[in-house]
Amino acid sequence: MSAASLFPVFVAAHIVTGTVGLVAFWGPVALGKGTPLHRRIGKVFVIALLLTGISALLMSLCTLVAPQATHPQLATHPVFSDPEMIRAVFGWLMLGLALLTLNLVWYGWQSARNKRAHALNMEWRTLLLQAVTFLAGLNCAWQGLRIGQPLLLGMTAIGWATVGTNLWFLYKRQPGPVDWLKEHIKALVGAGISVYTAFMAFGAVHTFPALALHPVLWAIPLTVGLILILYHQARVSPPRRRSDPRSA
Repeated sequence: MSAASLFPVFVAAHIVTGTVGLVAFWGPVALGKGTPLHRRIGKVFVIALLLTGISALLMSLCTLVAPQATHPQLATHPVFSDPEMIRAVFGWLMLGLALLTLNLVWYGWQSARNKRAHALNMEWRTLLLQAVTFLAGLNCAWQGLRIGQPLLLGMTAIGWATVGTNLWFLYKRQPGPVDWLKEHIKALVGAGISVYTAFMAFGAVHTFPALALHPVLWAIPLTVGLILILYHQARVSPPRRRSDPRSA
């Protein structure tokens, strides 16, 4: 089968699993942490996003092979009629977002499963995802500079920041008692950011073409996600003890 014939199958799977993930994302965010319902909905979210990331990865590969055949509706688009632009945004950028999503979901799931058994986090799939996410970011930087599209450089910055903070925790010798929980929050909320960003930005190509590459549209999920991460990390952080001046 050709890339053009496989592409709609992957799109359909992506829409179904992505919709489940978009809805399930808010369950663990709103529910009490560690409750049975939190865990059940969180598991649905993890599975849905792993499948969403895989389908996005397959979609991006089809686009790289046959950009115009997989996106015939963009033939008259003022920006995306150029096959190189289709390859860059719907191919390389989507590939980077797919790998970033898979990285964050897997890493966040493993940090919750292993909790304080920190050595178990150093398994080959987790480390491999750091490497491929870094390389995907490097490629997005090259593609963005080559076609003059700074949006791809944003993917590089986010991807490298993710890899850097993940490795910082993975190679930390003595993590704090709630560090695993902070990483769990960071990673899975970050995965939600990635999916919502793709949903808003790539959907805008068909609904509001003029806004598809507007940085504000891409910044909205990132801003909301960062607020959620900082808020929930602050809630699980142990309170700082005030020093008693009489003990000096």
